[in-house]
Amino acid sequence: MARTLLEQAFPAAWLDAVFAAHRQRQYERALLFSTIVELMMLVAVGLRPSLHAAARQAEPLPVSLPALYDKLKRTDPALLGALVRASAERLGPVLAELGARPARLPGYALRVIDGNHLPASHKRLKALRGCRSAALPGLAMVVYDPDSGLVTDLVAGEDAYTHERILAAPLLERAGPGQVWIGDRHFCPGALLRGWDAAGAGFIVREHANHPRLRAAGPWHEAGEVETGSLREQIITLDPAEAQPDPDRAVTWRRLELTLAQPTQAGDRMLRLWSNLPASVEAAAIAQAYRDRWCIEGMFQRLEGVLHSEIPSLGHPRAALFGFGVALLAYNVLALIERCVERAHTSAAGAAPKVSLYHLVLQIRGGYEGLLIALPPEHWTACGATDPPALAARLLSLARRIDPGRVTVGRRKPKDPAAEPKRASRGHVATARILN
Repeated sequence: MARTLLEQAFPAAWLDAVFAAHRQRQYERALLFSTIVELMMLVAVGLRPSLHAAARQAEPLPVSLPALYDKLKRTDPALLGALVRASAERLGPVLAELGARPARLPGYALRVIDGNHLPASHKRLKALRGCRSAALPGLAMVVYDPDSGLVTDLVAGEDAYTHERILAAPLLERAGPGQVWIGDRHFCPGALLRGWDAAGAGFIVREHANHPRLRAAGPWHEAGEVETGSLREQIITLDPAEAQPDPDRAVTWRRLELTLAQPTQAGDRMLRLWSNLPASVEAAAIAQAYRDRWCIEGMFQRLEGVLHSEIPSLGHPRAALFGFGVALLAYNVLALIERCVERAHTSAAGAAPKVSLYHLVLQIRGGYEGLLIALPPEHWTACGATDPPALAARLLSLARRIDPGRVTVGRRKPKDPAAEPKRASRGHVATARILN
């Protein structure tokens, strides 16, 4: 299934076409962009321990290994975002053929946004060898669709000290009606909120201390109970100076206050949320949608624990971000395979197995090499499943042959609460600033 998706949904010609459409200063001669993506995909899934090993064990490269790494560290960060967006657009129709899951907020497409700092890399770069602090290769701003399970966008930042709000600014160009953007308190200050509102998109963010200035705040009124506490809300009106670019238009939004039955890990007993969704969307639905924001943290955890998204041997910012971007591509492939297995083994009563990405990857690693030896390369291109209905049917026919007991989530009892051991803190530096 993985090989079929990579060959049919992400063929080499399509990858090279994405490169040609979105490249900036790079060009192609002997080494194609699709070749680099294929090699990095082997590393991301865990079939090869490093890019060096993947290049040595693959077909002979048309260039030297130093030329491969030079090409990698010159990959434009904007190209990675275009690749992730195009992958979600290409896999979306196949997911639609499999049947949609129940929407978390009916009538809206959720977009959960959050940043992910890549961890410290090895200090193989000459400029880093004199640094005692940890070297951070970059920051990635990721957009996740919890309903489809796909990562829909990426903004890659080479400077690890860049604020998340700066990286999120380009995402405003791709916001539109029917979407609801969900973020934590870092995304509350005015520019992003006004940008989403001007684009016709909805938003749900947690209130920041430095929130936009208000001209008026209406009275509070009770909005019912939810699983985690009690709700109340009020209508807020922005200060005219904050209502740019149209200060004459009165901007009115909603502010929700959730009093928690149990405090958060940080000790907070009250959360305040801002939203521009209409009154037809109940306050309880808005609070639940914000609670579902944590699904992106689970995605990051699976991305780090199941895939090799953070390769410490790649110290150059662009190379490390390229590895992370290809890992997101692999994650979208796994998310589609997960949906296929659930759909194929849904019982007559409507109960679907909970598939584990970890066990899926173990199955792929165990059989991938053998299939490449047993089946000729012509087999993968001769399947003929290029359009979404045919590809979905092909994947479902393969998924029915999988023993669901081998790939489902294992159940275990909750861990006993224990104090986290204190770790000695150490400093860090941004690799991009050292190189500059």
